[in-house]
Amino acid sequence: MCDYSLHAVASRPAEIGETIVSTTFRGTSTRGFASAADPTVAVCLLPGTELAFADNVRYDNRWIWTRTVNSRVGKFGKIDPHIPDRHHDAIEFPDGKYVLVTQLVEGQHATVLQLPVTQPPGENKPQSNANGRPTITRLPIG
Repeated sequence: MCDYSLHAVASRPAEIGETIVSTTFRGTSTRGFASAADPTVAVCLLPGTELAFADNVRYDNRWIWTRTVNSRVGKFGKIDPHIPDRHHDAIEFPDGKYVLVTQLVEGQHATVLQLPVTQPPGENKPQSNANGRPTITRLPIG
């Protein structure tokens, strides 16, 4: 959910519709996402979370220059999970390019568009009553 290097930082899950900002967390050299309202708490994303950035995405390799991805939308995911002790959190763009979250330039705003489905298939089965018939819940109209 949050990269291994952010485990010592307070965190919470992302919420649909919220604005998050790329930041470096105090006491770490790792960048991640925080709420625009509380930059001290890491906002963790599940793989498959869709984001819309306010501008084209900028990233660097901790060098002087930055690069720009010609896209404002991306999907959060993990890369190279089989390699321990490295950053895995990344944003995938429509052209298939990935950028590690820790390489995002600080201060970029993004809106959480959609969270992935986390319920395993088959667990959304209708409940049955004693006769084996599905239970129907009726909601009041009006």
